[in-house]
Amino acid sequence: MEKMKFDLRLYVLVTGVNPLRIYLSKEGLARLSTKMYDEVNEENLDDMMMHLTNYSINKHSSKFVPNRAAIVDSVGHKRSLKYTLKFLKKSEG
Repeated sequence: MEKMKFDLRLYVLVTGVNPLRIYLSKEGLARLSTKMYDEVNEENLDDMMMHLTNYSINKHSSKFVPNRAAIVDSVGHKRSLKYTLKFLKKSEG
């Protein structure tokens, strides 16, 4: 996303295993790295800001953009699941 690595955080509730019953929340988020991704090589192998999406690591980056309001879900290094799915669908075409 925007040439940065990201992960998805999905929230589920398992209410039974036999039969299996899983509920997926409509809410979730994507966490972005704070540095544009480049293919792994010897020079960037240890660059945590590029390869990891953890908030606890990226919040220390000078490029980190915090989210100010949930309604503005297209800005910052955490994006809503709703925005992320729209972004991915748009990127298909």
